[in-house]
Amino acid sequence: MKFNQLVVAGILYSSASLANAASDNSEFVVEDIRVEGLQRVALGAALTYIPVQRGDEVNTFRITQLIRSLYSSTHFEDIEVLRDGNTLVIKVAERPTISNIIFEGNDDIKDEQLQESLDGSNIRIGEPLDKTVLTSIENGLKDFFYSIGKYNADVTAIITPLPRNRVDLKLLFEEGDAASIKQINIVGNELFSDEELLEDFELQFNTAWWDFLSETRYQQQTLQGDMETLRNFYMDRGYLRFNVDSTQVAMTPEKDAIYISMNVTEGEQYEISEVELVGELLGHENYIEQVLPLTPGELYNQAEVTYTEEFISKYLGRFGYAYPTVTTVPEINDEDKTVKLTLRVDPGKRIYVRRINFTGNTVTADEVLRQNVVQMEGTWLSNSMLETSKNSMSRLTYMEEVEFETVRIPGKEDQVDVEFSVKEQPSGSFNAGISYGDRTKLGLQAGIQQDNFLGTGKRVGINVSTVSYQKSAQLSYTDPFFTIDGISLGGTVAYSEFDGSSFNVISYNQKRWSVGGTIGYPIDEFNRISFGLTYSDIELSNRGNYIQTNRFYSQFTDELNPDAPISYTSLESSVSWSRSTINRGLFPTAGSTQRASFNITTPNSDVNYFKSIYDAKFYFPLTRNQKWSVLTKLRVGYGNGYGDVNGNDQILPFTQNFTAGGADTLRGFENNTVGPRGIFRTAGGNTITLPDGTKIPGDPSGDSYQLSRRSLGGNAMILGGVELITPTPFIEDDASNSVRTSVFIDVGNVWDTEFDYDEYKELNNLNSSEQLLDYSDWSLFRSSAGISVQWISPMGPMVFSFSKALQEREGDDARFFTFNIGQTF
Repeated sequence: MKFNQLVVAGILYSSASLANAASDNSEFVVEDIRVEGLQRVALGAALTYIPVQRGDEVNTFRITQLIRSLYSSTHFEDIEVLRDGNTLVIKVAERPTISNIIFEGNDDIKDEQLQESLDGSNIRIGEPLDKTVLTSIENGLKDFFYSIGKYNADVTAIITPLPRNRVDLKLLFEEGDAASIKQINIVGNELFSDEELLEDFELQFNTAWWDFLSETRYQQQTLQGDMETLRNFYMDRGYLRFNVDSTQVAMTPEKDAIYISMNVTEGEQYEISEVELVGELLGHENYIEQVLPLTPGELYNQAEVTYTEEFISKYLGRFGYAYPTVTTVPEINDEDKTVKLTLRVDPGKRIYVRRINFTGNTVTADEVLRQNVVQMEGTWLSNSMLETSKNSMSRLTYMEEVEFETVRIPGKEDQVDVEFSVKEQPSGSFNAGISYGDRTKLGLQAGIQQDNFLGTGKRVGINVSTVSYQKSAQLSYTDPFFTIDGISLGGTVAYSEFDGSSFNVISYNQKRWSVGGTIGYPIDEFNRISFGLTYSDIELSNRGNYIQTNRFYSQFTDELNPDAPISYTSLESSVSWSRSTINRGLFPTAGSTQRASFNITTPNSDVNYFKSIYDAKFYFPLTRNQKWSVLTKLRVGYGNGYGDVNGNDQILPFTQNFTAGGADTLRGFENNTVGPRGIFRTAGGNTITLPDGTKIPGDPSGDSYQLSRRSLGGNAMILGGVELITPTPFIEDDASNSVRTSVFIDVGNVWDTEFDYDEYKELNNLNSSEQLLDYSDWSLFRSSAGISVQWISPMGPMVFSFSKALQEREGDDARFFTFNIGQTF
């Protein structure tokens, strides 16, 4: 179209510009050529488009060709050819250069999409402006708005001249409101009601106010999809002759409402009389015939036919036949209402992979990505292996998106290259900086915590941090591909000083250093098992006099110095199983993760205990683009001691107790405040003196107790919840993978299964305003609901939660707003 415009323009200009030349002589020999009016275009560049040289004889036809050639350069908007003696004079007016492109008023079309459309017409900054294409661009954009129901939309191109033959181009949009659907009518349906047929339509009308997922705006493309949905509804139920005869879309005079009518012919149901497989099935005929869902005597089902075609294609793709053709040919018998289905299979040639390439990985090395690719170069192409490879890379925490495509090699019918395109995201950070929590207050931290250290795929942590409750230093290292077959190896050396009173738990101080290692083995694509061994040396001091903790302290207390710090060592072994099918490592929207672990100290340790934890999250996408998903989660834990010391049963060290409350466990409650609390017990003063002078406690009924303000934690935990993951308002799509908004309900509690409520219920309570709870009662639980926003920022995750405690217990510390900034992940 552009070429025709140039030809017509060239002819018109040539007829006008040759008037002077024709009045003199229609033909002459050119002695010189002079080009006037050049500004940006160099003379040499202009001469390359002039098909005339000195000494050539020119006439009207040659001049017309010259003008056409100059217009084809796209540099000029006006050309005039004159004769000055035997000198050919060419006067040109250059097209103005685009200095800036501005989009204003566009809400439904992003600037990037608009610029891509303009690029197709060669309208971009720095290029000459061809004004002849602006009208077609305006009309094309209007057509787009009409297709989404915005019939009052208008698009205007405004050109503002600037010095030095430059212009600003502004596209001004007036989108208006989209026309809403007032009614959808289906005419001709007798077998099924309108409600049944419209149930699966994407376009809706008269929806409830709370049904915010419904699409009530008219969109032409969506209507086409709903018509196909209607056709599939009948075809899946055997109505092989169903047809949509016509569709009418009527609009109100105000262009704000749409009425849609569909005229249909339902026809009758057809049964399958025979299913025949023809073509080359590569020796897999028996298997394919056994698993085919199509059975003679059953009603025709279009969905099953499509599934059968896709199944055969994917099955052959496992053996390198990546581009098979599977076609179902129906032979319809209208007399007995039956159909014979003939499946014609052409596997094509077996395809081999020549090379696997990666693009987009600016940090991660190619070999790290290749470790997750099960498709090998030089072997036949397997679609299932490519999908497995994509999923494996997508679950890496430093990958935001992973896609692949197969590219045929010119001249090689049986070879392709596989192109993986990836988009990376932060996987931790060089985290010198500060953190702040509404309870932990100001904290300083420095070091590296990276899941993809220097692009090697190895997890390395060198961290030194100080917050109100803890000072710590840790060096950790994990190589997820220590061997080529995916065996991982890791280790950790750590030292910490912990203050329980600043952590919202009972008062005690702990110094701990530890060294440990883990080794992991892959079972298959999704499952993994790991083994670990950790040696720890722990010192406890400044301990409070709580009944529950005294049971543990009594094993190590020096009778001569009962207030002295106690210390003990342990060698802890662990085994864990993990399974992951999530679609992304961070902020997944589909799939599940499950992890079960069992830790136990060896018998030669100073303390003998075990802990088991099961953690699961399941993501269920609600929409095709997975912007809306439901997350269900469950965390269950239990621990206890084993064996005995001096005839007394070992118990779980209270430092290993489970705690709840806060962003990671039970939102709506202050961090680590949910669960059993420490109990002080005071003797009533009644004592009995034996004949030898020994004093023993008398009747304990006179004793009293007092509850601590802090939580002790417990040896059993159940936490669960449901979250509706929603698009984050005012956030662009390219940032959706780093910001997440959800509406949640959290439920759970922490218990002490060894607690004997009967031992205390008759005692005097010094906390007259607060009653002692039965910390072993499984019916006691907490719950909350609210909204959470998470952001993977350059300095680490930021979590903001607005929540309301729905079920709380006396003494709980409920919080409406909690946040934490600067944690590593």
